[in-house]
Amino acid sequence: MVHILARISFRPEAAAQGLTIMTELAAKSREEKDCISYQLYQQAQAPHIFETVEEWTDQGAVDTHMASPHVGAAVAAAGPLFGAPPEILPYTRLA
Repeated sequence: MVHILARISFRPEAAAQGLTIMTELAAKSREEKDCISYQLYQQAQAPHIFETVEEWTDQGAVDTHMASPHVGAAVAAAGPLFGAPPEILPYTRLA
């Protein structure tokens, strides 16, 4: 199992657009056959910052996800609205 944590920061004035993009991305990602879990969070004090907590069956599933049309569409829509480059990192679950 592969765990991915991603921080996606939009410009503050683009928080509502970011929410729409991220919500759609999460819904489509959950439909992927090798997605075990895909959770989306929004910072309470900074609503333009989102985190995803993802679980995939293996690295191949992550690679397929990242190359999927819905990820490409989300990146294309979100790119001009980013406040910082996305941070997408694998983690090892410890407890």
